[in-house]
Amino acid sequence: MMPGERLGFKKYRVNSRVINDLKKRSTIGIAFYIVVVCIVLFSDGYYYRYPEFSNRFLFLITGICLFRLLHLPVARWTQHKFERINNGLFFLSVAVTALIWGVGYAKFMIQNGEPGAKLLMVICTIGLCSGGVVAFIPELVLSIAFNFFILGPAILTMIVFHTNMPLVMTMTLFFIYLCFVARRGNREYWVALENEYLLEEKSKDLEKMSRVDSLTGLYNRRFFDQAFLFEWNRSVRNKTPVSIIIGDIDNFKRINDQYGHQAGDEYLKALAGLFKTVFKRKTDITARYGGEEFVVLMPDEPLENAFELAETLRLKSEQLNLEYGDQTIRTTMSLGVATCVPGQNDKSRSLISRADKALYQSKANGRNMVT
Repeated sequence: MMPGERLGFKKYRVNSRVINDLKKRSTIGIAFYIVVVCIVLFSDGYYYRYPEFSNRFLFLITGICLFRLLHLPVARWTQHKFERINNGLFFLSVAVTALIWGVGYAKFMIQNGEPGAKLLMVICTIGLCSGGVVAFIPELVLSIAFNFFILGPAILTMIVFHTNMPLVMTMTLFFIYLCFVARRGNREYWVALENEYLLEEKSKDLEKMSRVDSLTGLYNRRFFDQAFLFEWNRSVRNKTPVSIIIGDIDNFKRINDQYGHQAGDEYLKALAGLFKTVFKRKTDITARYGGEEFVVLMPDEPLENAFELAETLRLKSEQLNLEYGDQTIRTTMSLGVATCVPGQNDKSRSLISRADKALYQSKANGRNMVT
């Protein structure tokens, strides 16, 4: 199993990240093929002695490099629609580039004479192989295949023609060495990618912990205050209503005293589950406001709808029977509702104060009601 296969990434995300890394690593090297082939061909007059081969080699290298450079922006524009095709073209173009160079390199090595051009070609090929193994490390098969296509044709051709066997042995050992480098680099790349992923997930967990109440799984007061301020300002700009529901468990102290604090915690979690079943809109923010008190922020919700949902919650809490050990815990809930279309000069705390007063009124009128 490759190290990266343990990551649990979505397949699309892994492919996108790896493909993007491969393109970034290899793009800068595309132009070097053209520069290097010109240095080899035009140094020491080689081009004029072998114009037919030189023109063919220069044309093929320039053509595939231009294709790769033009394909980069096209792939960015069409990536989501033609992802597989673009990725396939990228891998194929890399392989074709290496194969063109490899065939040209083989042709150089079996020519008679031309020691200067051969030396330049060997040096440039070593440089391209070394750069390629680093550029394509994220994809081990591509990294090895790239170097095989560059070195393989020359090695096989020189063996067939029995040309410069010490160089053949050296190139073979060099290829094996590059395979080890690619394998080790690939491992290190995937370990680094895994660490980056785990760090990202840890950051998400910490962010979630900072805004979620650990007991109930609802948002905490800190997050609610931030969300409320944001929605309040949005309502001011758009002149839309915003509703607040504040609920408090009736006689919650009795539950803690009679059944214990652990039973009280279980009841809070059960009640939090009711909130999640009643307030289902993505825009609704349900939070534990403190102790046995809960609050719901409902943007773009008129008073009638907010009151109806609060009444639904009250009925569900009245019917809640929590089995704890061999005992059944039951109680009720009082709620206060307030709605307004805030103006520029209104204070956000005024709406919470109104909902809090409505809750107090529900308590004063006998509990288990919505005001």
